[in-house]
Amino acid sequence: MTTQTDIQGSVTATYKVSGMSCGHCEGAVSGEVSGLPGVSSVKAVATTGVVTVVSAAPLDEEAVRAAVDEAGFELVGKA
Repeated sequence: MTTQTDIQGSVTATYKVSGMSCGHCEGAVSGEVSGLPGVSSVKAVATTGVVTVVSAAPLDEEAVRAAVDEAGFELVGKA
């Protein structure tokens, strides 16, 4: 996971997710991760498997893993 804090005080983290192959997959992952407390933005890209999350504070990786699992995909690790 790459983590950085931007000017507004939010944190951006990137994760690698396996199994996404289309826009529907991106939406499923984005929808589940968006439900985590403090998340303000999620961008999932099926072609690269990278999910970028902007949140108010650093997220617990296990919470992100559970959300990705709920969407039907696997969190490989930090990107």
